[in-house]
Amino acid sequence: MVNGSYSINKIIDVLPDIKLSLEPEDLTCYGFDASGLERHPSAVIWPKNTDETVKIMRYAHRNEISLTPRGAGTGMTGGSIPLNGSIVLSFEKMNRLIELDSNNLNVIVEPGIINGRMQRDLEYLGFFYPPDPTSMNFCTIGGNVAENAGGPRALKYGVTKDYVMELEAVLPDGKVITTGVRTPKGVVGYDLTRLLTGSEGTLAVITKVRLRILPLPEEIVTLLAMFNNLEASGTAVSKIIASKIIPRTLEFMDAETIAAVEKFRPVGIPVKIESLLLIELDGHPSAITKQAEKIAEICGSLGAEVKMAENAIARDKLWEARRAVSPALYNLNPTKINEDIVVPRDRISDMLKGLRKLSGENGIKIVNFGHAGDGNIHVNIMVDRDDTERYKKAKALVKDIFSLTLSLGGTISGEHGVGITKAPYISMEIKEHELNLMKGIKGLFDPKNILNPGKIFGS
Repeated sequence: MVNGSYSINKIIDVLPDIKLSLEPEDLTCYGFDASGLERHPSAVIWPKNTDETVKIMRYAHRNEISLTPRGAGTGMTGGSIPLNGSIVLSFEKMNRLIELDSNNLNVIVEPGIINGRMQRDLEYLGFFYPPDPTSMNFCTIGGNVAENAGGPRALKYGVTKDYVMELEAVLPDGKVITTGVRTPKGVVGYDLTRLLTGSEGTLAVITKVRLRILPLPEEIVTLLAMFNNLEASGTAVSKIIASKIIPRTLEFMDAETIAAVEKFRPVGIPVKIESLLLIELDGHPSAITKQAEKIAEICGSLGAEVKMAENAIARDKLWEARRAVSPALYNLNPTKINEDIVVPRDRISDMLKGLRKLSGENGIKIVNFGHAGDGNIHVNIMVDRDDTERYKKAKALVKDIFSLTLSLGGTISGEHGVGITKAPYISMEIKEHELNLMKGIKGLFDPKNILNPGKIFGS
């Protein structure tokens, strides 16, 4: 709670060396994220190291002041929204790459480092960090860990939790803990590292991360498969995986998404097709060339036209289009509702048909794209928030989409987390006993409920 008897001026007196702002501009800038939700914090604090973070946490715990950790505010479910006037704890000044251990293939970074910047630094040295959220040029590693972020390459390489080896974190009472190991294996005790990864800043705040890295792949081949039938692209996904080929990316865009991207940032994709798959392979040149030929054969048998990117420039152009999807859809309709459901790969076609049916029955446009290779579809309900009745109808549609997803053996969130927006639906997927266990863990870590209150479980 932030409404206890305390004074902002007193915080400034007690923590004089730590940057804190009460300026209206800062309170506005740090009060929203990519979910479109907005709440003003009572203050913004920027720690520069672990010691300052400890001082902040101790003071907040002693005075029962709620804190909301924040990376870059790129989250889609309101995880960094400061509810009830929480103080925003921004980690953007803790942005160093501290150590590269090339002998053991790992790196230590601070939470505020930008994912894309770290990737470029590592690639220059011949190393590779696979998790690549679409917002990688803006999002932070700390935020990625908090949300267990994925990305297009998750199909072959996994998500953030598969690369987090060790964490330094500060508990709500100011105690510093170190979880995990610096070795490839380690099974001593409960896995607190995986518990904190994906906990959305509700259990502890992360101050250092040791990440596993890989050697840079030898070669990359990028294919664009264009379909005149929506369901055929879904069938192609399951056939590619059934053929025992695991691409590093297998991305899907439907006709509405393609049209929006070509209008926003044209790259020459035909706008009359029903859907496309952006497929990428990496590894030894001879092996991935054979795999590319097999994928082209599979997609061609389903009526697709398949093209191969001729060089790195052409490849970058295609990925520029894929990474432009979210801004393109916001440009089309700034108040869309975005969900990131996941279904088993062999149920993608059923999910796409179901979404098309729901769209037709409700007269509301639904635009779909995402990481088809792991069944992760980003469902975008295109609705104007100012149209009160229609927006209410669109919100009701979210529950229908989640029901369909769960009936197909899926999950209501693949990489965006729960935050605020999905909290009302969590009991659709998590049973009461399991949910109570999770709430018990939150109570054990944070008995005063000062750390990112209102997230995951609701108010």
